[in-house]
Amino acid sequence: MSTCSSWLRCAPMKASWTVARVAGVAIRVHATFLLLLLWIGASEWITEGTLAGALAGVGFAALIFASVVLHEFGHAFVARRFGIKTLDITLLPIGGVARLEKIPTEPRAELLVALGGPAVNVVLVAGLAAVALLAGLPIGPPDVSGDPQLPIVVRLLWVNAALALFNMIPAFPMDGGRVLRAVLSMRLDHRRATRVAAAVGQTLAFMLGFLGLFGSPLLVFVALFVWLGAAAEVAGEELHAALAGLSVADAMTTRFEALAPEDTLGAAAARAVHLGQTSFPVVVADGLVGVLGHDPLIVGLAERGAEALVGSVMDREPARGSAREALEGALNRMQEAGKPIIVVVDGRRVVGLLTPASVGELVALRGALLRHAPGGAAATGPTAPARLAPP
Repeated sequence: MSTCSSWLRCAPMKASWTVARVAGVAIRVHATFLLLLLWIGASEWITEGTLAGALAGVGFAALIFASVVLHEFGHAFVARRFGIKTLDITLLPIGGVARLEKIPTEPRAELLVALGGPAVNVVLVAGLAAVALLAGLPIGPPDVSGDPQLPIVVRLLWVNAALALFNMIPAFPMDGGRVLRAVLSMRLDHRRATRVAAAVGQTLAFMLGFLGLFGSPLLVFVALFVWLGAAAEVAGEELHAALAGLSVADAMTTRFEALAPEDTLGAAAARAVHLGQTSFPVVVADGLVGVLGHDPLIVGLAERGAEALVGSVMDREPARGSAREALEGALNRMQEAGKPIIVVVDGRRVVGLLTPASVGELVALRGALLRHAPGGAAATGPTAPARLAPP
């Protein structure tokens, strides 16, 4: 029940499948979510002893997660008002995640996007309360045991109330953490606001974890979830700061070798060992025709032998980029496409390779310099970290 941007803060989730598409947003279900439904069905079967009881338990869980999906669409629709696309919404056993193409850094935009999800739950609470009152049902707080004999409308009402309150806890990755950062950003720069909000969240996580040691393992789990969420948000913000203002040219490596489609996999393996190069552009007459990555090379050698040709296993739809392209955008494209490298081209000619290793080296160097720059801001001028590109 959170939002995240697409580069490192939240990668496309493996072992998940698209089950629907609403307003251009893919709704995905993770494999672990399906396991959760099976576990709920089995538990209800054991408790109730009937297929009807098991189906009722799974059905109510589905209604809860329908509320979660609506919550995530609250984020998505507000984000769209600010020109931010939602890539997908994924359902997990712990809730849902709306993956945005970027997290808004303007405080007002981030505040409204963060509030969009809980606002949906509040609207659902009001609507369900109205239905319950019209039907003459009591809407007082349910027993903490979650009595299954209560009308579904009443149970769902309080589930949505709990979702709204839980998500407003002022800690990442919950919406309350983003609300806190947005408010802090009205006075502090975004990077500093992220650190303060993360510190508040981790302090809260420590307190929850301490309380959980005295009889509530669930609180320990929540505390760990909050602690790791805060750490991930700080890491993502530091990465964003390190990449700010950089282009692909700043991070690409220009020392590489290319292969031809008629080269053998054995020759490619020898070059990989001697050069330490894990992916190779494949060219014909200086024009890019494919990429041979590390994994296809290993699989090709195992299945076809050293005499098989590079052209038989190469990726014929390589990711291409321009040296002038913004580095963070290029990394997002690489991640979205699931490609091991971006081949940087100038017209037809290959001029460089953008790899996770080359970006990681640049980020490490730039991050070290950022820590010593006045106020944590990026250095400028001829000694700026942005000049730390390979020759």
